[in-house]
Amino acid sequence: MTALQSRQPVIVLVRPQLGENIGKAARAMLNFGLVELRLVTPRDGWPNPSAGPAAAGADIVLEKAQVFESLADAVADCAHVYATTVRKRGVTKPVLTPEEAARDIIIAPGRSAFVFGPERSGLETDDVALARAIITVPINPEFASLNLAQAVILCAYEWSKHARSSVDGNADLVQPTVEDILPPAPQEDFEGFFDQLCAMLEPRGYFELESRAVTTRRTLRSVLTKAGWNHLEVRTLRGVLSVLRRRPGSKPGDPRD
Repeated sequence: MTALQSRQPVIVLVRPQLGENIGKAARAMLNFGLVELRLVTPRDGWPNPSAGPAAAGADIVLEKAQVFESLADAVADCAHVYATTVRKRGVTKPVLTPEEAARDIIIAPGRSAFVFGPERSGLETDDVALARAIITVPINPEFASLNLAQAVILCAYEWSKHARSSVDGNADLVQPTVEDILPPAPQEDFEGFFDQLCAMLEPRGYFELESRAVTTRRTLRSVLTKAGWNHLEVRTLRGVLSVLRRRPGSKPGDPRD
């Protein structure tokens, strides 16, 4: 796999409803050279016989498609996660156009994912909270409606355009060296740190107000995802939490009270 191929974004469809729309999304992906499709709990299961005809020959995408039980699982190996949405979802994230996101993906080390929500309702707030940034496009406010394949093709086209420019040497893009900058940690590393932190905060009453517990947890997650810590920084933070759990004066391995 070439360096450019390793930076091809993953397309993640969260709770897609119709097999035809999965097939059309696969067709849009292959039009621009993307082949890695991940599905999160598709409504009608997988494989879906309606997907093949709609894919119009993009069989390689459907054959390689993977199914996951949660969005967190689907993007666990991705350092850069972009949630596509046209609605405000109660979370504060950097907002990018597909072109800006594509430009970032080409120069950034680590895997990336474009995440798309169900056809009827789009991504839920908790889905968007998992992402590092939001992708949206200027659109007619009186008809802000893109179908799933249209949304996929916007992102796939912009990635393809910047990928070609990078290969031809026509883009003013510079690849940071691994020594200069490490990519953000994979999502599963961050989730381990976040779960450890919440487990320590829970018995101290941080989420005590039940009516606000979900919002408080979501806000905390949103604040922590902004930093984009690399794997060494996440490991350091988890070490800090482990030390804070010990009794003052105790040493590693000593039994806790």
